[in-house]
Amino acid sequence: MKPFLEYFRCPEECAPFVVPPSIQKDEGYFKFGSDTICFGRASEVLCSKDPHQDLEDVAPNIRIGGSLCRLPFDPAKVVDDVRNERYVNGYHKSVTTPGFRRSARRVYSYLRPFVPLSVRRHLQRAHVRGWKEIGFPDWPVDCTVDKIFEKLLMLSLRTLQFQAIPFIWFWPEGYSSCAIMTHDVETAVGRDFCSQLMTIDDLHGIKSAFQIVPEERYQVSAAFLAEIRNRGFEINVHDLNHDGNLFDDREQYLRRVARINEYGRQFEASGFRSGVLYRKPEWYEALEFSYDMSIPNVAHLEAQRGGCCTVMPFFIGKILELPLTTTQDYALFHLLGDYSLELWMRQIRMITQRHGLVSCIAHPDYLMEKRARRSYESLLDFMVYIRSAENLWLTLPSEVNRWWRQRAAMQLVRQGGTWHIEGPGKENARIAWATLDGDRLVYSLDNQPSNSVPTKARSGTAV
Repeated sequence: MKPFLEYFRCPEECAPFVVPPSIQKDEGYFKFGSDTICFGRASEVLCSKDPHQDLEDVAPNIRIGGSLCRLPFDPAKVVDDVRNERYVNGYHKSVTTPGFRRSARRVYSYLRPFVPLSVRRHLQRAHVRGWKEIGFPDWPVDCTVDKIFEKLLMLSLRTLQFQAIPFIWFWPEGYSSCAIMTHDVETAVGRDFCSQLMTIDDLHGIKSAFQIVPEERYQVSAAFLAEIRNRGFEINVHDLNHDGNLFDDREQYLRRVARINEYGRQFEASGFRSGVLYRKPEWYEALEFSYDMSIPNVAHLEAQRGGCCTVMPFFIGKILELPLTTTQDYALFHLLGDYSLELWMRQIRMITQRHGLVSCIAHPDYLMEKRARRSYESLLDFMVYIRSAENLWLTLPSEVNRWWRQRAAMQLVRQGGTWHIEGPGKENARIAWATLDGDRLVYSLDNQPSNSVPTKARSGTAV
């Protein structure tokens, strides 16, 4: 149950779970409770290849007894498969075959600089057609992984008959949730707008991260990088040349990654994001970065479908993944034709209700248009409001990476009948308590367990 313990940073004794040693069944979709669709293997139920079907629920087959909770599936394997998007191959609704998509992408990437934006919009809308019919992940925010872990914590409370379970709170200093703003710089025009964009962010008291394409797209001068750094913003590497072909071939990938890693050292960048959010997590071991920001929570409107189905950071080997949890500005403006804040606000509310990471992409290349800029500035206004009203930690990706790594190394230890946090950074950490309120899980940052907690600390998961 290592992923469960890593997620909550709770004592090992709070994971009383027994899983089947092996499940000799075909993988597919099933339910864990009435509101959570899972992908993987499970005993005692028939898994489906179609998430739209009436899926069987494994919850009635859970057995509690003798201080143990016997599960009919392996949550660690299910979570790993979902986070790494393994459900996509052969199970996920897609428009065309992989070979055709790869060939079409190469042609499109070559012609893209010569194709007007109005034409690109029509081509991309055709590519994502049918996205509303996708049954899994759930739109507009999917919390499958988070709900699995919350349900397990509820089962732990019932199995062990504890009044409360302590864990290390998700964010430093008791922040309720977290948010980062990132800017992918795709063209020379976008590069030249970065200075003005930094001023806009500064006027809202927000520092953001700029992802820079190091080759072919535009010149990257030392003065340009110095301005970003000197103004307190962050620099990350954005692919190699943004041609969409980074993950097409393993040998080519390794050659490109060698240059990407070198640019990381030159830029003093600790983070990476691939072009067009193309990704193969199983290849990430070649990246010499501390964190990646290439996997969407839900990828219905992205060139590569899928999604990691969590609103929390997670490790892929040595790299920390900071998932993109909101819709990109380009998709919102040019694919959905929506310049309102309605979708962004809905996503932010859903994420912060689960105390997750709000991760946004706004491209300087597309924010020069007045209507788009007004929408972006309204988004910043809303995030500033959430920061004040709901104790949102609005920070840089590198700070999230630093904190999450510190938290991953911390331990809860019992001394004299009370719990304490040990490890570097413990002065910024807080102990939280998970309790049951009927069929709901409740979090409290109080020093003592309580069944009466503030609204901000409530979680909406039921068994």
